[in-house]
Amino acid sequence: MQNETTRIAFLVAIATLIFLLVPVFLILYIRSYNRHKKNHFLEKQNMQQKFESEILQTRIEVQDQTMQSIAAELHDNVGQLLSLTTLTLNSVNLNDGEKAKKKIDNSLALVNKSIKELRELAKLLHGEQLVENGIGHAIDQEINWLSKAGKYELEVNNQLIDLQITSPDKDLIILRLLQEIINNIIKHAHARHIQINAYLDKNVLHLKVAEDGIGFDPVEMKGKKTGMGLNSIYKRMEMINGKLVLNSAPEEGTSLTIEIPYP
Repeated sequence: MQNETTRIAFLVAIATLIFLLVPVFLILYIRSYNRHKKNHFLEKQNMQQKFESEILQTRIEVQDQTMQSIAAELHDNVGQLLSLTTLTLNSVNLNDGEKAKKKIDNSLALVNKSIKELRELAKLLHGEQLVENGIGHAIDQEINWLSKAGKYELEVNNQLIDLQITSPDKDLIILRLLQEIINNIIKHAHARHIQINAYLDKNVLHLKVAEDGIGFDPVEMKGKKTGMGLNSIYKRMEMINGKLVLNSAPEEGTSLTIEIPYP
């Protein structure tokens, strides 16, 4: 009987201990959960702020690049057209009616061409318009700027022109990536031929740029903090969960393939 009483007392003590410990563990668990939840929220908030900051920086860079292109176009193209117009008009001899008419007609043609060029430039002065018509049109615009340089043989396959879906933030980053790649080619590659392919396949946007320039050692270049903007390209690829495949070798040209979940 005493053993039974002892056994019951022991069980009651254990039950009481469990009864007291369960709320303690529950309180500790809730506190731990709330702490992790708060940390997760702060981390997510911090990541969102970094992303928004990077998007703002990208937008500024894209607009800055566009303004540089506009300035170059005004100086190299429109400026030359207007200068040629001025020279032509100044050489008009009204005493020679036939030649004067031809020169005036040529001047009018030059003025009309200048107006057409200025209208094209005016479209780019609206910052968001760069990507509001879709990434395909934004890529096409960059290729047009590149072709006007007249330095490269271009082979282009842009299948994104009629793309019906958009992703403004991703589009902005993709456009900036293309601008950086093109700038690298202009500054460093000494290329003659550039191939650009852009298409969407199974919700993945593919952008490939290949050129036949002097090439470089990717391992050596990636280790540098500056040079060719590769670190910036890799950083922005990570932001949008993209994949970058870079192939290059000295004297063998360079190709970059970008794959991005889209939209």
